[in-house]
Amino acid sequence: MDYFTRTKIRSIIVEDRIKPGERPIILGWVRTARVSKNVAFVEVNDGSCVGNIQGVVNNPESIPNIEKITTGSSVRMVGKLIESPAKGQKYEISVEEIELIGEADQTYVLQKKRHGFEFLREIAHLRPRTNTFGAVNRIRSKLAYAVHKFYQERGFYYIHTPIITASDCEGAGQLFRVTTLDMNNPPRVDGKINYSEDFFSSEAYLTVSGQLEGELLATAIGDIYTFGPTFRAENSNTPRHAAEFWMIEPEMAFCELPESMQLAEDFLKFIFEYALTECSDDMDFFAARIDNTVRDTLEKVIKSEFVRITYTEAVSILEKSGRKFEFPVSWGSDLQSEHERYLTEEYFKGPAIVYDYPRSIKAFYMRVNDDGRTVRAMDVLVPKIGEIIGGSEREHRHDVLVERIKECGLNLDNYGWYLDIRKYGTVPHAGFGLGFDRTLMYVTGMANIRDVAPFPRVPRWAKF
Repeated sequence: MDYFTRTKIRSIIVEDRIKPGERPIILGWVRTARVSKNVAFVEVNDGSCVGNIQGVVNNPESIPNIEKITTGSSVRMVGKLIESPAKGQKYEISVEEIELIGEADQTYVLQKKRHGFEFLREIAHLRPRTNTFGAVNRIRSKLAYAVHKFYQERGFYYIHTPIITASDCEGAGQLFRVTTLDMNNPPRVDGKINYSEDFFSSEAYLTVSGQLEGELLATAIGDIYTFGPTFRAENSNTPRHAAEFWMIEPEMAFCELPESMQLAEDFLKFIFEYALTECSDDMDFFAARIDNTVRDTLEKVIKSEFVRITYTEAVSILEKSGRKFEFPVSWGSDLQSEHERYLTEEYFKGPAIVYDYPRSIKAFYMRVNDDGRTVRAMDVLVPKIGEIIGGSEREHRHDVLVERIKECGLNLDNYGWYLDIRKYGTVPHAGFGLGFDRTLMYVTGMANIRDVAPFPRVPRWAKF
């Protein structure tokens, strides 16, 4: 069988590149099959789009194994493309050949009905065959390409940062330990585990961020970005938290916070526009089946000028709002989603960038402002969810960074390499992080992060 000689269903029903009279070869999976004595109708989907193509088989008794061509089986279908008399489809195929490639037995669970998302999470190995999760994965692929397109066209270099690290970027301690030691009987010295006998001869963890290594590269070759998996042992079993998720983290040398703000705004607008134009049919599906506001939401962000406002100004607005929030507002406490959504949905009625947060609630690597109380941190807020991007100008002054590491209770010995770039030709530099999975939630309208990752990793769940 020539697997390369095929026609994608997308090219027929979305792109309209195959015309009536042509003989496409379809390779795909049966969504439904209805067989009678004189005619059979076989709907096939190949994963290239939401839509199926129907094959009409005359004299089905002449087809070998026709009784085995059932929902879930894979087939090769060849025939003439004709205009369909049936409602809801423009074309169908008058089948000349149909061959069973892989049989699906009676236990196949994805029959032609709507299945709940909780049930589908239990069968994550099969759910990509559904319309919703086929669309999720196609958009995920397209937007991953859009990320690279945006940065490559602007001269950024794509950097692969380590998955295993000895440093805690955020200082929050939410680290997955990586070890080859027998934890039932580990080697000990003075009662403590002797990690010098471990694989890396030291304590090692899954990375929570590629930022620190990204800074090293940015201060050597200029503008860079990372795009890879990160891991956080945060026991938050909510629809917005996952233990494993993908992050995009650009870093720019010779750069201060305002430039980074502008890059973040341009980046969001680019990928949202890309989703609307390059994934239009799948976006139509999400608008029809999941959230009828998704297109309007993205279009409003694209057309908006992002407001810039200091944290202090934001707190003042919230305090004067007269709104009774679940989490009280006061200077020095972090903004919660309800505060961020009030600012974007009711006060500004559009995206906003809040910057200059209190020093005490932000990470050690953020540049301390001259007031000594705040740091050059920023959060990009959008309607419906609040924060979508977090970033900062980095602390490039060696003595101040040393003070901040100590202040945050971190071990200086673990950051010697990070401090070195503050000793040898230090420069202002800035960057930010965008969670790819949460961005997919925003784009598609999907309400749970478990439903935008093919195989989600969340507390008490690491199947498949």
